[in-house]
Amino acid sequence: MLLSDSMSLLWLTYAVLSLVVLGTGYLGLAFLPRLPRLVITWAVAGVMWVPASFQLPLTTGDGVYNGFAPAVVVAGLAFLSHDGGAMLPALMLVAVAAGLGALVGLLLWRRGRHSAARQAQEGEDKGRQDGGETRREPMIG
Repeated sequence: MLLSDSMSLLWLTYAVLSLVVLGTGYLGLAFLPRLPRLVITWAVAGVMWVPASFQLPLTTGDGVYNGFAPAVVVAGLAFLSHDGGAMLPALMLVAVAAGLGALVGLLLWRRGRHSAARQAQEGEDKGRQDGGETRREPMIG
């Protein structure tokens, strides 16, 4: 199989699928106002995209395999194997990434809100410069 021989292709596939999940999740939350929709979407993005290192004992020999995987996957597998030593750092990474993602969503909301207010102000100023009254369109929501 194409993905079985390349770790970079596996990560690329994960990145594309995570973008699809985030896009559909954002559209699925369309019933919410923009602020909670952005915060939730970016918090989930932080959870999905933060990597964590892990170690697995090899089945043959005395060595261990060291690698990187999404922290939520590492935490889930550590929980299923009752490995608290591996689960705690991965869960801490997941919590920090969710918080940072929510903060990015909040900052994006503020930026969009300020740019919309600036555009409305510029439109109002332009109408006054033309000498006429500005026409206000009805707004819903």
